[in-house]
Amino acid sequence: MIEELQIRVTPRTASCEEAIAHYIASERHMSMTRIQGVRIIKRSIDARQKNVMVNLKVRAYIDEPLRTDFLVPPVEYRPVDGSKQAIVVGAGPGGLFAALRLIELGIKPIVLERGKNVLERRVDVARISRQGIVDPNSNYCFGEGGAGAFSDGKLYTRSKKRGSVNRILGIFFQHGASENILIDAHPHIGSDKLPHIIENMRNTILTNGGEVHFQERVVRLLIAHDTVTGVETASGEQYTGPVILATGHSARDVYQMLADEGFTLEAKGVAMGVRLEHPQHLIDEIQYHSKNGRGDYLPAAEYSFVTQVEGRGVYSFCMCPGGIVVPAASAPNQLVVNGMSPSNRGTFWANSGMVVEMHPEDLPQQYHKYKELAMMHFQEDLELRCYQEAGCSQVAGAQRMKDFVEGKPSRLIPPSSFAAGLQPSRLDQWLPTFISSRLRKGFATFGRAAKGFLTNEAIVIGVETRTSSPVRIPRNGESLMHIAIGGLYPCGEGAGYAGGIVSSAIDGERCAEKLAEYFEA
Repeated sequence: MIEELQIRVTPRTASCEEAIAHYIASERHMSMTRIQGVRIIKRSIDARQKNVMVNLKVRAYIDEPLRTDFLVPPVEYRPVDGSKQAIVVGAGPGGLFAALRLIELGIKPIVLERGKNVLERRVDVARISRQGIVDPNSNYCFGEGGAGAFSDGKLYTRSKKRGSVNRILGIFFQHGASENILIDAHPHIGSDKLPHIIENMRNTILTNGGEVHFQERVVRLLIAHDTVTGVETASGEQYTGPVILATGHSARDVYQMLADEGFTLEAKGVAMGVRLEHPQHLIDEIQYHSKNGRGDYLPAAEYSFVTQVEGRGVYSFCMCPGGIVVPAASAPNQLVVNGMSPSNRGTFWANSGMVVEMHPEDLPQQYHKYKELAMMHFQEDLELRCYQEAGCSQVAGAQRMKDFVEGKPSRLIPPSSFAAGLQPSRLDQWLPTFISSRLRKGFATFGRAAKGFLTNEAIVIGVETRTSSPVRIPRNGESLMHIAIGGLYPCGEGAGYAGGIVSSAIDGERCAEKLAEYFEA
């Protein structure tokens, strides 16, 4: 028989399926020979108490052999040559999953990506750190795979009401991700593994009759009789069909294009702040309540902090254990930082965004003239200010964490993962007071909650601004179509309806389904 069991075991036991089997046999008072295999279905770490434990949901095969059945059934894709076609603008998670879902629904996707393919992007991404050169169409934000391709590959989301998270994880697994993403409470692929998986997704699209075009930046929507009928790119090419617009949260030229053409847009709240970097061993000691840190059987520790300061949220964002901080500008004259982790989360550092919630009404008066693009312009100006404070380079400004809180200069900056280099900078002084004052109070609160977290061994690096889209493209209820026009489906983070890889992928699938209904109407 096969039994599904919930068990709570030590990290050492959880690390070995044979040890898990011994534990089950002991608890059930049965011979070990009866358990012919175990399979972990779900896994989470409980570090709330001094003794860290692992919660497991396992499938025990008692008196019958272990099966290699799928935790999530694979999706079948069939050729769409000669079918009706639709345009997908952007090859991030929203666009890729929209294209794959269109194929399932018998529609030919034509994917247009302004950047390069995911492997060629590596060269341009490296040039930012090594030479300070930013290609405005190929960087950490633009190119195949979108912002997530070189930004960690975290797959944790709370957006379960809008679609099947397990289905999305299953498609990632089907295209080469580790089965661990189907098991772990906070699944993660890793920036070193994700590019190959993205390449496999592209090959699925091409093999089944779809098209993928790189270095094709959309500059105009084709409109007839209040309906979007296609797009035109910077090269002069025109592609016809209804459009899924999945351009990501950093495509400011797209927002400007839509505003210029009279589309309805809305300013949206975002969060901005800094990237905070600690030695990973310190986070391990704090989170696992031990001077020995993680030991031999636990992964690099994560953390999550949130508080309210003067009516606005201050919180950690995109926490990267065993990771690095990277320069993530999407155009010259910007300095933006982000974080990522390799699949083994094996570096000496831990980092996260530490950000302050901002609403459109919080902006200074001079930004109100930009109306729905006000938050976007504020975001852009802050990135320019950061670039100028760094001497017009990608060598980012940094300050020790405790110095930042106490309003002191940092004359020496500890070693960091930031390959472009760091220089001492008074972030406490030049960051907008709205942000810096709340961060300082938030850091003090977090330091009281976790002894040792507020330390000068940690550094703050400026600035972190790309937490989400500063603009929302309104949609017409359940049709998901742009509220003012037919044939246009704003999608994912760039439309203001997602936050991360999985929620963007779910939204991409929903947009594809609604587009299919449009064809049937």
